[in-house]
Amino acid sequence: MAEHAIDFDNVSMEYDGVPVLNNINLYIRQNEFMTLLGPSGCGKTTMLRLIAGFEQPTDGRILLFGQDMNGKPPYERQVNTVFQRYALFPHLNVAQNIAFGLKLKKLPKAQIEQKVNSMLKLVGLSGFGDRGISRLSGGQQQRVAIARALVNEPEVLLLDEPLGALDLKFRQEMELELKRMQESLGITFVYVTHDQEEALAMSDAIAVLDGGSIQQIGSPVQIYNEPRNSFVADFIGESNIIDGVMMRDYLVFFAGHEFRCLDRGFHEGEPVRVVVRPEDIKLRRTREEGMIWGTVQSVQFMGVHYDIRVLGTDGFMWLVQSIHHFHPGEEVGFHLEPDDIHVMEVSSYDMVRVDDAGSSEL
Repeated sequence: MAEHAIDFDNVSMEYDGVPVLNNINLYIRQNEFMTLLGPSGCGKTTMLRLIAGFEQPTDGRILLFGQDMNGKPPYERQVNTVFQRYALFPHLNVAQNIAFGLKLKKLPKAQIEQKVNSMLKLVGLSGFGDRGISRLSGGQQQRVAIARALVNEPEVLLLDEPLGALDLKFRQEMELELKRMQESLGITFVYVTHDQEEALAMSDAIAVLDGGSIQQIGSPVQIYNEPRNSFVADFIGESNIIDGVMMRDYLVFFAGHEFRCLDRGFHEGEPVRVVVRPEDIKLRRTREEGMIWGTVQSVQFMGVHYDIRVLGTDGFMWLVQSIHHFHPGEEVGFHLEPDDIHVMEVSSYDMVRVDDAGSSEL
């Protein structure tokens, strides 16, 4: 097993007595691309600030390569951070921005020039050294910020939603670039985002957070295909989440029918939550061909596929994604294979009650 680059050891954090992180235990391996994923206010940026040394935990320890970092200032840690607002110096050109940290270290001029040129090549900006920051696009400025962080040769690079200010096309291009850089440099990247598509595209591992706690840790495939609770299932991609009952191993009841599945280890008759991803549902033109049936309520063209809302006979509104067009009012059947169905335990996320005023409570 690879040595750990970062360890959170029972870490809790409070601001003015308000809990922000609750007993976090997490390790990040050397040379791993780890993403901290969750909604605003879940604690992911606080975790990044704790690694960088900008904050100190209320309880627990942060370890970098096995060494306790509690109490150590940022300049004593082999960590650099790239922020959403790139904080580049507008009065310096590209090369001068990248060289700023090296000049503070008083490295020889020739060595600084060599390192800057190497970084410009790495981030795809060769020949841009003399250009002013104001003459760069948002994507180019982001590359300069990354180069400035990497030129100091950190063992860990922290990235706090660095693609948030870019449009969709630039964001997708930079996702590929960031992953390429991480693999070529062989250093640990810790990436913070609320965008699940970014997380799935780049990460070796994802930690999904909500309410200051880690809900699930795993590879992108594990997180997407085997969500641990309704929050993860709903936050990572779109999902149909419906009540069910586990009849026995490999057999679950929901939507008025029994279905074969791949899940086991539940009690017979145990209430469960069933997840069916919209892209896994195969629509049939007649109700007789399906295991479930319903009536198409709406059809929305999304470019690659159609988003189709189908009201099932049990009253559940299904989301189906299909490359085939259907018409509102059309009766359709569903076909599901065992690996299209994922069964979860009922959790606190499934016990939210909505009152008449529209607010929710546990």
